[in-house]
Formats: sequence, structure tokens, C-alpha cells
Amino acid sequence: VQLQASGGGLVQAGGSLRLSCAASGRTFSSLNMGWFRQAPGKERELVARISSGGILYYGDFVKGRFTISRDNAKNTLYLQMNSLKPDDTAVYYCAARIEYSGSWPYWGQGTQVTVSS
Repeated sequence: VQLQASGGGLVQAGGSLRLSCAASGRTFSSLNMGWFRQAPGKERELVARISSGGILYYGDFVKGRFTISRDNAKNTLYLQMNSLKPDDTAVYYCAARIEYSGSWPYWGQGTQVTVSS
């Protein structure tokens, strides 16, 4: 599975960004997908995940600001981020796994999101 994340950038606090993750190498609809982020000096954390069947999960810090979605026809995963805060500044990674739970063996290269105050 190959993953290519894009859509990061610099945005002011309160602004929005939409991240995309293009997948190839396996039937996309069968993959369980997730978005992670890692800020400088911090551990990587799960932002949101969506199962092959559309089950959603969000990290507590999202608090209704982000929406994860997938377009199986386009083999693409999305993360719509609204009401961005400086604390959201991080490198965002998309990831995939075959199983519903467990480790994430497939990772994209990361896209930088910087939120200015």
C-alpha cells in the first residue's frame, strides 16, 4: 500500500484546511484508514480513523472541529480541519491497515500544518 498525503500549509488560527491522502496498491475500500499527527517534541497521536465500513473515531482534542471522510471511488482519504488552533501545528500523516484493530503498517510521508496565532 502506498500513501501520499497533501494539503498542508500555513493558516491563521480559526482557519480551515483540508488534507488529502491518495492510496494505491490495494483495494482502497477494504482498508481501514487513519490520520495521525506529530508535533515537535511530542509523540505521534491519532487524530481520527475511519474503518472500511465507515465507522468513525476521533481523538478527544478534535472536539467536533475535524471531519474524516473517504471517497472509495477516488481512492482518497480526507481530513477537513476547521477552527484550527496553534496547538494543531504538527506534521500530519495518513496511515492504513488491513485489520480493523492493531498496528498501522502503512504510512504516508506526512504533510506540515502550521497554525499561526
